[in-house]
Amino acid sequence: MFKGIKEKFKQKSSLKFLKEELKKPFAEVKRTQGITSIACLVDLDKFDDADKFFDFVEEFAIRPNAVKIIGYKQYYDKNSPYSTPVFSDKDLGWKGDIENSYVLEFLSREYDLLVNYYTEENLMLQLMSLKTKARVRVGFKEVDSRFNDLIIDSPIKDFKTFKQELKKYLKVLNEIER
Repeated sequence: MFKGIKEKFKQKSSLKFLKEELKKPFAEVKRTQGITSIACLVDLDKFDDADKFFDFVEEFAIRPNAVKIIGYKQYYDKNSPYSTPVFSDKDLGWKGDIENSYVLEFLSREYDLLVNYYTEENLMLQLMSLKTKARVRVGFKEVDSRFNDLIIDSPIKDFKTFKQELKKYLKVLNEIER
């Protein structure tokens, strides 16, 4: 019983943290123009082929280790092997903290591009998006527009269209070469 109450209080304190942080500007990233590193935040419950994000290596002519992917699953078994580092609702701490070693490593870097690959409002994904240091943020129209600089209107299952649209707009913004 107390565990359920504790989880509700963690949720409430994290929602309060999220609302307060959204009023502030995102942390400034000192990286220059051009895409050389990409962070991908993926809802694995809705899109389970996270390896598709490695297509960005060829698409944007970047180093293979320049794409970092982390996935969210509402529930996951720590004993099951996942090809992608995963975090879940169990990792929620107090005041918006996410207590997961994969998350800490992911958030310790700066990126040129953050791909918010989720279409539903989700506290954990929004906290991760907020805490990731990235110069350009891209995501879907279904999510609060404050999380993204560039919004793409395509189905989450249609990665090919998402990738084409992203490339088109990054060319327009002079982030990648023509």
